[in-house]
Amino acid sequence: KQRVPLSLCSIEAVEFSFNCAQKANSSCYERFVSQTSIFPKLIRAMSSTTETDAESVLRLVTPSLDLKRHKGQAGKIAVIGGCREYTGAPYFATISALKIGADLSHVFCTKDAAPVIKSYSPQLIVHPVLEESYTISEEEKRQVQEKVVGEVDKWMERFDCLVIGPGLGRDPFLLECVSKIMLLAKRFNVPFVVDGDGLFLVTNSIDLVNSYPLAVLTPNVNEYKRLVQKVMNCEVDEENTGDQLRSLAKQIGGVTILRKGKSDLISNGEIVKSVSLYGSPRRCGGQGDILSGSVAVFLSWSQQLISGHESLSENPAILGCIAASGLLRKAASLAFTKHKRSTLTSDIIECLGESLEDICPAS
Repeated sequence: KQRVPLSLCSIEAVEFSFNCAQKANSSCYERFVSQTSIFPKLIRAMSSTTETDAESVLRLVTPSLDLKRHKGQAGKIAVIGGCREYTGAPYFATISALKIGADLSHVFCTKDAAPVIKSYSPQLIVHPVLEESYTISEEEKRQVQEKVVGEVDKWMERFDCLVIGPGLGRDPFLLECVSKIMLLAKRFNVPFVVDGDGLFLVTNSIDLVNSYPLAVLTPNVNEYKRLVQKVMNCEVDEENTGDQLRSLAKQIGGVTILRKGKSDLISNGEIVKSVSLYGSPRRCGGQGDILSGSVAVFLSWSQQLISGHESLSENPAILGCIAASGLLRKAASLAFTKHKRSTLTSDIIECLGESLEDICPAS
């Protein structure tokens, strides 16, 4: 009955347990088969080597399409972000989640951003509830903050994962409201992915994510540098990237960190995994927003997978990061093949479905 991460298992160990169960009795054997049918593939994908077989992880965590499933079972994602200056980022994150296969995507943004984001796509559910400092007086702040958090609270238990930060901006009052929303998510045990200006908030308030195993941080080069300086009080060590990443995640209490780069490095303070397949030399803005929305979907799917296999204890955040990284890199590569220097984030989004279908055919 003990849960053991598959990254620490071996094929031989699973085969030994299989034989023991078969010899015991038929019911034990049948239960073992149902619980371990995915084990060998996942063990190979999550082997002790740093480089991960991302395509195998994608095949394992992506649920099959079933006529018996109903709306919402494939994922309900919410992005907390979008302000006067930035409306594209929350759209990229939410539409990517839908393109991958989530059923519903919500955006909680400021009132100024809402009409713009709504105009991008009728597929998104947009909530114009966030407020910035310039819209309210000092006397109103406490009351407005309670109202903002209350509006999000109405929906929180419905969500499978949040994405915090795309297009958020750095307005002090807005960030204060988002801090309260993060605490609310933790109370409901809702996973969240932190990107963009959400990382600016977290870097200055580490306690918001400290020791929360369902938190995922997705920093780029500069955001990672600031995290290392803040938490470890040192500079980035490019000679020992894996060890330093593991140490950083461990010091933040075991959160999962996906360090974006030529190779994406992922750690939760215990293991370090790398995803290096595919990729594109075109570095147009917005790809991080695609990644954050993708991580949210695959994290929620990984949780579903693990909840259906009681002997499986692999970290859903790690699996979600691996799957999302692999898919984005494949889609970016495909988009670059088609568009070369003119590749835009919207082109990559259009390649998400084709890339996933190539790895995990729907039928």
